[in-house]
Amino acid sequence: MARTHYIAGNWKMNTSRAEAVALAEDLVEQLKGKPNKFMIGVPFVYLDAVSQVVKGSNIILAAQDVAATANGAHTGEVSTEMLKDLGVQCVILGHSERRHEIGESDELINRKVRRAQNEGLEVDLCIGELLSEREAGEAEQVCAFQLSAGLAGVAEAQMKNVTIAYEPVWAIGTGRTATPADAQAIHKFIRGYIARLYNEKVAEETIIQYGGSMKASNAAELLAQPDIDGGLIGGASLKAETFVPICVL
Repeated sequence: MARTHYIAGNWKMNTSRAEAVALAEDLVEQLKGKPNKFMIGVPFVYLDAVSQVVKGSNIILAAQDVAATANGAHTGEVSTEMLKDLGVQCVILGHSERRHEIGESDELINRKVRRAQNEGLEVDLCIGELLSEREAGEAEQVCAFQLSAGLAGVAEAQMKNVTIAYEPVWAIGTGRTATPADAQAIHKFIRGYIARLYNEKVAEETIIQYGGSMKASNAAELLAQPDIDGGLIGGASLKAETFVPICVL
C-alpha cells in the first residue's frame, strides 16, 4: 500500500529562542500546501514560542521526551498535561541518546509510550542497534526486543498514532549511513515483526522512518525503498535549506 511520507526534524539540544522561531517561520512558509506529513521536535524551553508559529499549519509540534507520570512531585520532569497545554501533538520517545546517554530502560520508555498514548499524544518510537550489535549479527534481535518492550500494552487501535523510527545508533551524527539495501532489510523485518505483534493490516499502515544521517543527498534513494516511509532527521533539520529539500521529495 502507499503510505504518506512522514518527515520529522529532531532539533535535539540546539537553537536559541530566536533561531527556533525563525526556523519554524521558514518551515511554515516553505512547507505550506506540501503533500507529505511533517513534524518538528523542539527543545522543551522553546515549545511555547514555536507553538505560536506553527499553530494552524501543516507542521506537527513534538516534544523530545515526556514524563511517565502525571503532574506531581517530580522535579525537573515535564508531563503530558503540560505539553498538551502548549499545543504539542507528538512526543519522540526511546531515542538512542536517551537510551545510551541518559540510561533510559525499555520499561521506562514503555511507560512513557503508554502515558502519551493514553493522553492522546502521537508517539514517534525510536529503535535501533549499536555498531557492536550489528557486527555480532544481532540487529534484528535488538529491534525485535525494543519493539516488543516499547509497544507492550499498546492496543491495536492505538497503533494508528504510533510511528516507528529505525535509527542505527552507529549512523547517528556520524555521517555514516546504512546503505538503502541495508536500511530496507531492517525496515522490512520491523514491518514483519509488527505483523506478528498485531496483524498484517496494522503492519501495512504503520509508518516506519529511517533515522541515521539522512540528508538531501541520500534521502531520495532511502525513501524510494518500499518499507522506508520517511525520516527522523537530526542535523539536516536545523536549517530550512537542508531540511525542506528532504520534506518535498
